[in-house]
Amino acid sequence: MKETTLSRKEKIMKVALSLFATKGYVDTSTKEIALGAGVSEALIFKHFGNKDSLLAHIIKSGYRRVLAHHRGMMTYKNPKEFLKNMIFLPNKLVSDEPLFWKLQERLSHNSFSKQQHEQFMKPVQPVLVKAFSELGYENPELETQCLLLIIDMLWKKEANGDVDNGEELAQLLENKYRLL
Repeated sequence: MKETTLSRKEKIMKVALSLFATKGYVDTSTKEIALGAGVSEALIFKHFGNKDSLLAHIIKSGYRRVLAHHRGMMTYKNPKEFLKNMIFLPNKLVSDEPLFWKLQERLSHNSFSKQQHEQFMKPVQPVLVKAFSELGYENPELETQCLLLIIDMLWKKEANGDVDNGEELAQLLENKYRLL
């Protein structure tokens, strides 16, 4: 199988993602990124303008990858399957892209990062209400709010390495909602 080589722009993004996720955005210099990517610092500025734009590019492209990769999980076929997919989503997302989600967790106070995450999750809320309604839950809106809070806490804890039994927790939720 032919190994794909990364363009210099992709290399910059990959190294920056890794450094931002592990060291932190503020504590990572463009000089370190350039060194890690084997490029000049000027090339970073040529491609991205500045460090903030580089970060924005990493976040946007990360969510694009996630959406492309998990589109099927977020498609509504029936209420039980949708709920099950949402319950297992945090574990799946973090295991597929650990550095991206670690970065997102570190940046949960950052307004741009927060906005991108809210945009990513926004379409899920009404579909969860629909699923809980169809399953006959007494208060679908409250169930949705509760599940979204659990999902949000789970991906953050998993991204930080604070939870090593994410799949078991998801199975517990699956049992609680009688989705088996």
